Amino acid sequence: MHIVLKIHYIMQYFQAVQIGKQRANKAQMILFDISGFAMLTLTTKKIDGKFFPVGEETFVTVIKTSDGFIIILVDEDGFTKAQTKALEKEEAKKIFNKILASDIAEFSRKEIKIWTDTFPTVQDELK
Repeated sequence: MHIVLKIHYIMQYFQAVQIGKQRANKAQMILFDISGFAMLTLTTKKIDGKFFPVGEETFVTVIKTSDGFIIILVDEDGFTKAQTKALEKEEAKKIFNKILASDIAEFSRKEIKIWTDTFPTVQDELK
């Protein structure tokens, strides 16, 4: 019984990775087309001990690091799919506005998750 559960868990993870990779790659290409640079971030999310692919819907948000502003495409739960490199404020503002103009909605929550870390969103600083 234990082996069967372990195989089921591995299959669930593998399927989540495959579906999540397609969704995250799509977000990465959107971001690349607009910004000229995009890194794939997450393909799966873990909720209550179970793996799921990142969500199908895509929203845009911004975080601020010591290196600058990072534009991030996230799913409906705030799990990251793709991100830019750190940008100066004016460049980040241009890219953020282009993404909004492409009919990608702004992520409305005040924080996002990258792996196990939580970051506050700061897109209001670019308005």
